[in-house]
Amino acid sequence: MASWLPETLFEIVGQGPAPSKDYYQLLVTRSQVIFRWWKISLRSEHRSAKPGEAKDTHEEFLENSHLQVQIALIFGARVLDYVFSLCEGKFDFLERLSDNLLLSIISYLDLEDIARLSQTSRRFAKLCMSDELWEKIVHSCCDTITPDMRALAKDMGWRQMFFTNKLQLQRQIRKRKQKQGSHRTSHL
Repeated sequence: MASWLPETLFEIVGQGPAPSKDYYQLLVTRSQVIFRWWKISLRSEHRSAKPGEAKDTHEEFLENSHLQVQIALIFGARVLDYVFSLCEGKFDFLERLSDNLLLSIISYLDLEDIARLSQTSRRFAKLCMSDELWEKIVHSCCDTITPDMRALAKDMGWRQMFFTNKLQLQRQIRKRKQKQGSHRTSHL
């Protein structure tokens, strides 16, 4: 397993399915699957129940069908599938990279690839629409960014600025300068 991965690979907490009031935690570390539970009951026979914990290595978890069924019932099949993947050493390394690093990588993609990437997850959709990404893209396409262009990008957004043709941009910069000029003379 990659040593740069954090100790905790995945964690989820939740309440058991109705009518249960019990709480559960599932924690996947680099070497173990830890399942914890807290019994919540008004019945006197369960009031003294202490919290419980089951720890398995990844290999043990892959063979422990009882624990797998419990996880599927409480957290759902998708969580169980994800935990299986982690225990088998299948990691989504892209999801673990910082936003800044991903923005740098995405800025080198073709526009069609950025559009496709934005459809893969909420996180990538947010990154692909972000002003930071489009500012990087505009900087890579333009030789110079004038203060007027920067001010216009602040108003309209870098993405919108990128997709606006040069004539429209020049017209908008001219209008912006005229507004600023008339705004200054009206204050005098």
